[in-house]
Amino acid sequence: MGGGRAARKSPYILAAEAGRQYWWCACGPSGTQPLCDGSHRGSGAMPKPFSVAEDSELRLCGCKRSGAKPVCDGSHTLA
Repeated sequence: MGGGRAARKSPYILAAEAGRQYWWCACGPSGTQPLCDGSHRGSGAMPKPFSVAEDSELRLCGCKRSGAKPVCDGSHTLA
């Protein structure tokens, strides 16, 4: 389950607002982790869009290896 460059080996907590569009960084170098800042340009990696139906606290993947991207599935503990 490869991915981009790991930003860190633990999840990021995001207070997601209902109906808002988010873009999860799949490449790793974004300065606004875990969200995209456009750093992927030219890398071939693409951010993953997501939204939530209700205000939610999410654990977003920081290692870029989750099988449930953008949500952390604990893959960082396997490395």
